[in-house]
Amino acid sequence: MPVIFSTHNLHPHALGILKQAGEFVLASAPDQGTLLREGREADIIIVRAPLPAALFDDPPRLRAVIRHGAGLDMIPVEAATEAGVLVANVPAVNAPTVAEHVIMVTLALQRRFRLVDRDLRQAGWNAGRAHADLGRDLAGRTMGIVGMGAVGRAVCQIARSGFGLNVITATRSSTSLPEGVLRVDLDTLVVQSDVIVLCCPLTAETRGLINRERIGRMRPGALLINVSRGPVVDEAALVAALQQGSIAGAALDVFSTQPLPADHPLLALDNVILTPHAAGITDDSMMRMGTGAAEEAVRVLSGELPVNFCNPKAEARYRLRFPASA
Repeated sequence: MPVIFSTHNLHPHALGILKQAGEFVLASAPDQGTLLREGREADIIIVRAPLPAALFDDPPRLRAVIRHGAGLDMIPVEAATEAGVLVANVPAVNAPTVAEHVIMVTLALQRRFRLVDRDLRQAGWNAGRAHADLGRDLAGRTMGIVGMGAVGRAVCQIARSGFGLNVITATRSSTSLPEGVLRVDLDTLVVQSDVIVLCCPLTAETRGLINRERIGRMRPGALLINVSRGPVVDEAALVAALQQGSIAGAALDVFSTQPLPADHPLLALDNVILTPHAAGITDDSMMRMGTGAAEEAVRVLSGELPVNFCNPKAEARYRLRFPASA
């Protein structure tokens, strides 16, 4: 019976699919050593935590690793390809969820929600209400979206249609942009945006993309929203800008070190909203991602290639390892 190993628990709908296809095994912990030890005999691995590259050193049974979501930075894709292991993901299904989160935290920063709520509770009605004078509307402002993939497009639609924001973008995508959206270079976007939303993947090119110099060019009232990956931003430079008040605020769902250390300076700042890499997580999105990953697992176990096949160079080696799938 095939073993389907998961780094984390999955939505009940996904579990129902997987338990009909094989033996479902849940990692006892998501650290590298445990995943290496417990995932060694798996036929399929569903990924919600970084996998050790050593897992792909001549794996005896491993057919595929399937990302529960879109980003592949948790998977050593080159090692998987060399080993003849298929890599798949579930793109776009949590894009509406992430986009709703972006708008939620942007509004909360613009209307100083944390301060209003805190001071109302601690100091009374008038103390909370005093913050309202410093709140700002979203309508008519400029949102700069870095990365116009599924998440960027979902954010763009809500921003333009729901709130009347002007949207510009810096993106490598050569596909057509949403109507009315101007493509600019990143430095122009940083200077012109009231709200900067990072939706790009983590790559060698995007690591440190929002560096000290670009943070220094942001408008004094600007907000930075990061739902991409922590290392896209120079975190120390961002902390300094927030402490000095040279930008108005930030909403961060991802960090250079995760979980966020208990003594991190971001935790002491009132002009920051922090969430634990949860922008794309709701019951609805977990069902969509889990079901999508489970369906890909069943597809591979049935001898087919995944629909969202991310490393096609692995196919020839995979066919040699599993001739019955040819």
